[in-house]
Amino acid sequence: MSNGTSRSLWCAWSIASAAIVTVAVAAGMVQGEPPEGGKTAENLGEKTVAKTASKPVKKKAVASIAQISLTGSIPDGVGQGGLLADVSPHLHRIVERLDKAAKDTRIKAVLLSIEAPDLGRARADELRAAIARVRAAGKPVAAHLINAEPVHYMLALACNTITMPPAATLEITGVRTEVTFFKAMLDKLGVDAEILQVGEFKGAGEPLTRTSMSPQLRAQYESFVGDLYEQLVERIAADRKLTDESVRAFIDVGVFTPEAAREAKLIDAVGYEDEVISALAGTMKIDDPKLSRDYAEQKMDSDFSGIGGLVKLVEMLSGQKQQAVGGRQKQVAIVHLTGEIKEGQGSDDLLGGGSAGSGSVIDAIRTAANDEQVVAIVLRIDSPGGSALASDLIWREVERTEKPVVASLSDVAASGGYYVAVAADKIVASPGTLTGSIGVVGGKIAIGGALEKFGIHTDVVSKGRNAGWLSMQTPFTDQEREVFLATMKDVYRLFTSKVAAGRKLDMEKLATLAEGRVFTGRMAKEAGLVDRLGTLEDAIDEARKLAGLADDEELQRVLLPEPRGLFDDLFGMTAGAAPVAAAFGTPAAREAVFQAILLAKIAGLPGLESFAEQTHALVQLSSGRPLMMLPARVRVR
Repeated sequence: MSNGTSRSLWCAWSIASAAIVTVAVAAGMVQGEPPEGGKTAENLGEKTVAKTASKPVKKKAVASIAQISLTGSIPDGVGQGGLLADVSPHLHRIVERLDKAAKDTRIKAVLLSIEAPDLGRARADELRAAIARVRAAGKPVAAHLINAEPVHYMLALACNTITMPPAATLEITGVRTEVTFFKAMLDKLGVDAEILQVGEFKGAGEPLTRTSMSPQLRAQYESFVGDLYEQLVERIAADRKLTDESVRAFIDVGVFTPEAAREAKLIDAVGYEDEVISALAGTMKIDDPKLSRDYAEQKMDSDFSGIGGLVKLVEMLSGQKQQAVGGRQKQVAIVHLTGEIKEGQGSDDLLGGGSAGSGSVIDAIRTAANDEQVVAIVLRIDSPGGSALASDLIWREVERTEKPVVASLSDVAASGGYYVAVAADKIVASPGTLTGSIGVVGGKIAIGGALEKFGIHTDVVSKGRNAGWLSMQTPFTDQEREVFLATMKDVYRLFTSKVAAGRKLDMEKLATLAEGRVFTGRMAKEAGLVDRLGTLEDAIDEARKLAGLADDEELQRVLLPEPRGLFDDLFGMTAGAAPVAAAFGTPAAREAVFQAILLAKIAGLPGLESFAEQTHALVQLSSGRPLMMLPARVRVR
């Protein structure tokens, strides 16, 4: 930063400080000693009395329709604080707005505009539950469904009516997962991927070591995809009052025009947003209702001019702490664990994907445990796993917490995400949650041979038989592989023993559930891996019971870790956080990222760009550390 810029910022801050002081002085003149002349409110006479006696006439409240849009990414987690809270809203913000509409006496109905939001099945269930609470308050909810995949349709099914615009498309094509394999391409490049696994079904490394699914990996994919399909059939049949057989036939057709969907009774009407509003008004028997567009959304003022603009800009960048709860009201702390699990501090979506840092999660748990007002903790998990070490550190903090802890599983809580959950007193999962994956994987990618093809040679000086076990230049030697596999087996022993203890299962029974097998939440409930099927609200209900609170006793919620600001994510300004460069991991991780990108550019082979896009997962797998990660990159459509 130049000296001129520094002086300008200093001047701006000085002006802002002066303005604050001026306001404070002015406030002191009103509330403290009277100004010169001695006139106060008490001695201003009849004029003051007349002013206070005159009260404004309240206008009659106009019945309103609350419009809320569901579009783009709606991740789990706490999200940004301050003025950015609703720029890219997190799930809890949408739920809060729906709950507010349910209680707002001015709101008589809700219009939900669903335009291809990025949602998984568990997050859709959270929104379905919130919609149900609006309907329970006697307020109709209408879905305006714009181009819908199955999960979007499942969300719309929770509403009283579903309307689609004429040019839209309804897709209820079933359930599909895809796994891309890179081994043949790596062989052409001379790249050696050595990924070891403990657990017959733990196939996280298969895209790098095979050209197609192993029988074990395919078997578990067929298992959970089959259950997700059955859940889709059951949901449509129940909500649209259709038979399972007819729904299966509709799914085999798959793609519907809005008119065809209406004729099949999959939706209620074909129309535009204004027609949905008119229909709602007719239901409410109101001629001219007010539309509250983007109801309860926090608006961002983009005017940053002057001193006030500077203050707004600082608030936007720094985030905003939650308001302290007054009195001695009891609280439940909702601690979010979102993204891949790693050591140190976590990050939100701003830097791409987000991660759950063991340091951040542990600090949040300790904050809740040490707060006298907090009577219980709900650990909200949406994670495919990650570092075995980081997962174990979080497990220990949950296990040693004396207050009741309930784990609430979102879209994915597998491997390391499930490892953490077993330390809780109760586990609540959505029927569509992907969980389990009790196993360990890890290895490294040796790119020395590939670099040699492009004239890049590396000389090595080394002493110590296993000194090169993390080197990306060469594959494992037999001794290095033996040492690494031994550490993985020990981590697997820890994993299985802690699941057995936490879920009160004997090791013989657990052996049939481990080995990396993946389950839906419904399958996990039947297997005894979770206690209850439900949403975050159901997990809070379990926490209330464990804390010994009555059903009608008010319970304040507090979200942890605290909402982050742009300063936190861009410059690592939270306590103990590393600078932004640390977002790329260790030197070896950065080397892997940049070399993968380099190979993508110089090789020019089809598909290699896609390979480079997955470098984050590849860095994890090639870190040389035992990992608890979901098999492959599971994307369910």
